Amino acid sequence: MENQKTLLYFTLFFIVYLLWAEWQKDYGPKPETPVAVESTQQNKTSIESGVPVPVTTPDTTNAVQASVVATGQKIKIITDVLDVEIDTRGGDIRKVILRKYAVDAKNQDVKVELLNDKEVNFHIAQSGLVSVNQGTAPTHNDVYSAEQLTYRLAEGVDEIKVPLHWTGKDGVRVTKLYTFHRNDYIINIDHLVAAGHSGWSGSQYMQLFRTEPSSKSESMFIHTYTGGVIYNDEIKYDKIDFDDMKEENLKTEMKDGWLAMIQHYFLAAWIPEKDGKNLYFSGYNAQTGHYKLGTRSSAKKLMPNEHGEFHSRFVAGPKLQYKLGEIEPGLELTVDYGVLTIIAKPLFWLLNQFHSIFGNWGWAIIFLTITVKGLFYKLSEMSYKSMAKMRKVAPRMKLMKEQFGDDRQAMSKAMMEMYKREKINPMGGCLPILVQIPVFISLYWVLLESVEMRHAPFALWITNLSVKDPYFILPALMGISMYVQQKLNPAPIDPVQQKIFQYMPIAFTAMFAFFPSGLVLYWVVNNLLSITQQYVITKNIEKEK
Repeated sequence: MENQKTLLYFTLFFIVYLLWAEWQKDYGPKPETPVAVESTQQNKTSIESGVPVPVTTPDTTNAVQASVVATGQKIKIITDVLDVEIDTRGGDIRKVILRKYAVDAKNQDVKVELLNDKEVNFHIAQSGLVSVNQGTAPTHNDVYSAEQLTYRLAEGVDEIKVPLHWTGKDGVRVTKLYTFHRNDYIINIDHLVAAGHSGWSGSQYMQLFRTEPSSKSESMFIHTYTGGVIYNDEIKYDKIDFDDMKEENLKTEMKDGWLAMIQHYFLAAWIPEKDGKNLYFSGYNAQTGHYKLGTRSSAKKLMPNEHGEFHSRFVAGPKLQYKLGEIEPGLELTVDYGVLTIIAKPLFWLLNQFHSIFGNWGWAIIFLTITVKGLFYKLSEMSYKSMAKMRKVAPRMKLMKEQFGDDRQAMSKAMMEMYKREKINPMGGCLPILVQIPVFISLYWVLLESVEMRHAPFALWITNLSVKDPYFILPALMGISMYVQQKLNPAPIDPVQQKIFQYMPIAFTAMFAFFPSGLVLYWVVNNLLSITQQYVITKNIEKEK
């Protein structure tokens, strides 16, 4: 009954994999932190420009000493996809509401609030300038003047520009310019510096502040990463989670790259201007529970009365895979498929193609399942033929067990002779199942991670593929289909295995009752296709002499 054992091993492997993924979340090894930038001097010379800038990262602690961050006037900007609030103190982005994404599929009026400066789920974006000369660069603690307090993207207009102005010592003037675009989650932020009569030198920094999420709606089997990420061409994709920030301050210099705070379906990311060395840093404020992840650019030097510019982009929105890849290399990796990304990406591409045809993610899942099943048809056929032959000789195996009793050696010898005589390969069902394990796990993450399927309806009672079936009908169908599959397989001789297989459909039904209905839909369709294929093959084998 090797095929039964293989199915049992596959089931146990999948459950262990889910438990391992959850264990990794809390206790797994942390990624190696890049080599820290070390210096014992009070001032450090920038690698590229030679301009002295402070060794320490921008002093952000003053901004969060109290439980509530100090505020100035709020500037409200409304585009077709974003509802944003910018504070005149520092020009911080204090609120971002995603106008096309509702918190709950049943209440479309309440939209996702990705950033906010409330104490619960605190999450803001800051940027500013630092200089060795005090009073000549506006940090996030300085107050800007605004030309107006409300901006709205009008019909026929493709962008909004929001300028903020600041004047410092020695005649230095800085304009912080925000640019919003139609149907775009990218916000351009430019610092335009007019050096005073003494010249100017300094650099730009960008950082994200947030607390850990106050609540987690995911079950123990469904965990997605929430925390920090940094990326560039050398280190690639490196997670800096909340525990990392608590234990040790990141301080590393990298060429180009980007940083982000990500969560299930959404992200907030800073992308500094290219062609420069950037210092990436992190921190944790135990008093407020605020985590910090940021970067500072190389310094620039301006001659008296000269003008200079710093450019950066801020992305706040859904993790739409194809758009993220177009914004910046590597940004699409925030849709985290894990170690099986190489398989998961083609699966998502195929899923997206079916969606473009049917306009419904439920039908896309069904036809993706049919396609995957078709690709593995021959392998599955080998497995089912082996199971059918084992089922055919099951009565003889039962007689052998009664005949040989506890003489396992004689029993094994007789079984091998029978396998040879009947041309049965007892391991024939193992390879097909083993090959499909990574494909199934990859598809599991595709269906779980894709924001495109968030709140997506299917048909009838399934109005949201990203949450559990409200009436548990799909999990029940899945349990029934597993039971039917078992009846088509040869019954295990071992009574312990018989008991385990007897309760497996019940256990899986209970576990999948709380999985997103899109995942359960895949499993139900896959089981129905397997039952059909296995039934036909079994009947044909039984007709043979």
